[in-house]
Amino acid sequence: MIVRILLAWVSNTVAIYLADLLVEGIRLDSDQWHIIVVGAVFGIVNALVRPIVTILALPVIVLTLGIALFFVNLLMLYLTAWILPSFHIETFGAAVVGTIIVWFVNVVLYAVFGLNRRRG
Repeated sequence: MIVRILLAWVSNTVAIYLADLLVEGIRLDSDQWHIIVVGAVFGIVNALVRPIVTILALPVIVLTLGIALFFVNLLMLYLTAWILPSFHIETFGAAVVGTIIVWFVNVVLYAVFGLNRRRG
C-alpha cells in the first residue's frame, strides 16, 4: 500500500514537472522541493476531491460518454494551482495542454509500475 502511494506520488511529480518543462503557461517557482510538494498536493487533491467531483458530475460524464472526465482532471490541476502559490497556470490553453501531458505521463508510468493492477 505504501509503495503504491509513493509510486503514485512520483508519477504525479514527474508528470507535473514535464508539464512545467513543456508548456509555457505552466510554471513552478524555485527548486525541486516545490515540485515534490506540488506532486504530493496534486495526489491528495486527486484522492480526496476528485471522487466527490466525479460523483457530482456523473450525469454529465455519462451524457458526454466520459469526455467530461477531462474537465474534472483539469479542475484538479487548477485546484492544485489555487492551493499552492508556487504553482502557476497562466492561461486556460496552458491548463488544457498541461492536463493532457499529466494524463499521458501518468498513463505511461502507471502501466510501467503496474499501479492499475488490482491485488487479488
